[in-house]
Amino acid sequence: MRIQEIRKRFSAFCRPGLVALVGVVLVGTAFGADREQIRIVGSSTVYPFSSAVAEEFGKTTRFQTAVVESTGSGGGHKLFGAAVGLDTPDITNSSRPMKVSEFERSQENGVKNITEAVIGYDGIAVAQNINNAPVALSLKHLTLAVAAEVPDPAGSGRLVPNPYKFWDDIDRSLPHRSIKIYGPPTTSGTRDAFHELCLEKATEEMSEYGEAYTKVRQDGIWVDSGENDNLIVQKLTQDASAFGVFGFSFLEENRDKIRGASIDGVEPKFDTISSGDYPLSRSLFFYIKNDHLGSVPGLDEYVKLFMSDRMIGKNGYLTKIGLVPLPDNLRAASQERVLNFVPLTLEGGRLSTLEEYAKQKDLVTK
Repeated sequence: MRIQEIRKRFSAFCRPGLVALVGVVLVGTAFGADREQIRIVGSSTVYPFSSAVAEEFGKTTRFQTAVVESTGSGGGHKLFGAAVGLDTPDITNSSRPMKVSEFERSQENGVKNITEAVIGYDGIAVAQNINNAPVALSLKHLTLAVAAEVPDPAGSGRLVPNPYKFWDDIDRSLPHRSIKIYGPPTTSGTRDAFHELCLEKATEEMSEYGEAYTKVRQDGIWVDSGENDNLIVQKLTQDASAFGVFGFSFLEENRDKIRGASIDGVEPKFDTISSGDYPLSRSLFFYIKNDHLGSVPGLDEYVKLFMSDRMIGKNGYLTKIGLVPLPDNLRAASQERVLNFVPLTLEGGRLSTLEEYAKQKDLVTK
């Protein structure tokens, strides 16, 4: 199934009035005590990739197509970590690493054996209607546009409620357009990553804050737009003055309608995301509830298909629909780590990482 069709179906799925009904059906069926389908929740950014694998899995194996639901990364971790049992998800997709607090909650609820799969890279695009002139933004520009409090423009050295209404209020080099940004809600991993990669990084460089700052203004400038990034793309085609914040794959699929802004002089492209030069680059993940292996038909096989070069390799299918592949050494380390179902561990207040695993296995680039 083409990615456009997957997204079209998902957009229809998210129409008002259907969500509650579908939720009831899912709870009553896919979460049933005896089920034949893999149950997947989580990130809207990872959703298209996971759905593509699920479709291929259903077509090419003896198992039923996995059920994939977009709940946002935070919502997915909450469902995933609630308990072990066939009334809970087997996998949660995530566009940011699992938080220590989520891991600890899972452990307390009996979900003690979790494997982290790193599948590739993605960038957070800041995009606008294609009919607008190109715009060059910086992390500081974006932060001053969306932060609830900003350094006093009068120079008092204090933080004040954000007064900026137009982009050229922030910097005269920017267009005289009202600041309006359609972005992901607080349950989204994209929102978490935007906080970390943009707001935290920029405010650490501004002495007025004293520490990293992530509070977003709530005066209508930033508009929470749900867990379906494709809906934000649609809004940009209708609202030429606005910007949208979403996963790079949605920019890549819609370059005939929207254009990405450069960030700190770097364009959002495959090569700049893969190299890490694009400031809003990030890794994508899914997490496996290992206690469900052997209980849910096809779970092992689904994981193997997802982690195969056929899907996440340099010329894999998912790279054709927007996934930026891992370097060879890290991809090999991720495949080995996942296919051996190596569990996440918590030491010194930090969760184990793929990079640490690669180093231990001498799979780092010399």
